[in-house]
Amino acid sequence: MAVVDVFDIEKKKVSEVDLNDAVFAAEVNEAIIYDVVKMQLASRRSGTASTKTRSDVSGGGKKPWRQKGTGRARSGTSRSPIWRSGGTVFGPHPRDYSYSIPKKVRKKALISALSMKLKENKMVILKDFPMDKISTRVFKSVFDLFSLKKALFVLDDNNEVLLKSSRNIKNVKMVRSEGINVYDILNHEHLILLEPSVKKIEGALLV
Repeated sequence: MAVVDVFDIEKKKVSEVDLNDAVFAAEVNEAIIYDVVKMQLASRRSGTASTKTRSDVSGGGKKPWRQKGTGRARSGTSRSPIWRSGGTVFGPHPRDYSYSIPKKVRKKALISALSMKLKENKMVILKDFPMDKISTRVFKSVFDLFSLKKALFVLDDNNEVLLKSSRNIKNVKMVRSEGINVYDILNHEHLILLEPSVKKIEGALLV
């Protein structure tokens, strides 16, 4: 098992924690990571883009001119797709872009993402993050102390004080251990885990 230092919010080493190699030291599979991130981004698409076909565009009920004798091409409606203000051909319509990937594959991708952060030394484990009251200034001081630029914090439970203290700071996101996902891990440079969340993550991924 990998042994990782545990820090307090003053960046002092207070203990060590054993990380399960099956979760934090696995082989990184970039192909699986790509597939899962693609699925997550597809699921986030609103799918509300819509265009009007010739039957949806108002007007055009009357034939513009008679069929023969004018010297012009025959035309049945001024809302033809080849006319200005006409309908759209093969345009987008509301649809659901989401699709699913097997649960085992999603777990492997998450394990790969966690292992990648540990190998890159972009993972920090905090003993806890004690805060008695909401304070953006206090949170920002800890953020700066660890030289973080864009960080994902993984909490073991709902910590309203911590959530509200961090919400006005750019490039910080808080998630519970149950909501950790591949896209968020890769989208943030550093991964900050509160020590209690480590066992929850291992327990969920080793089922």
